[in-house]
Amino acid sequence: MAKLYFHYATMNAGKTTILLQASYNYRERGMTTMLFVAGHYRKGDTGLISSRIGLETEAEMFRDGDDLYARVAEHHEHTTVHCIFVDEAQFLEEEQVWQLARIADRLNIPVMCYGLRTDFKGNLFSGSRALLAIADDLREVRTICRCGRKATMVVRLGPDGKVARQGEQVAIGKDVYVSLCRRHWEEEMGRAEPDDFIGFTRG
Repeated sequence: MAKLYFHYATMNAGKTTILLQASYNYRERGMTTMLFVAGHYRKGDTGLISSRIGLETEAEMFRDGDDLYARVAEHHEHTTVHCIFVDEAQFLEEEQVWQLARIADRLNIPVMCYGLRTDFKGNLFSGSRALLAIADDLREVRTICRCGRKATMVVRLGPDGKVARQGEQVAIGKDVYVSLCRRHWEEEMGRAEPDDFIGFTRG
């Protein structure tokens, strides 16, 4: 039986590279994949999944209110789909996560979701919360903090290089996201006193 997978990580862990490689593996074997990417913060109708190392491919966009089950089912009627890939899965609505689960359960197509677990404040994204609740298989993509420990959190640096402690959950622009372990994230967010001299200028 097909499954719903959630590959989660912090920023810059290589999630998108893994997604693109997995889709390539299917297509190299003559199989068909459908790729989706969040369209909330994109202009136009063309989606693009791109990794930091330069790999990219076109993808369909999803936005709030889209019925992903209906879109996949219609496509599957004309062309057999062997796997669904979803990038930026943290932006899925809860109902869309259930739609992806139905694709696995009723169309028997595996669905591979890739995204962040938490935002810069340490709160779960809505799509991630739903995926953590109902996905068949949870897989952590690991990266490391500046101290060498596993990074599980992320801070947002504004254009001035200072750590943001308030603001909207998502900011598109000149902000930079840095992955940290829980200990150093707490220090940067002002929740604990720092005990080393490594750190960013805080706002």
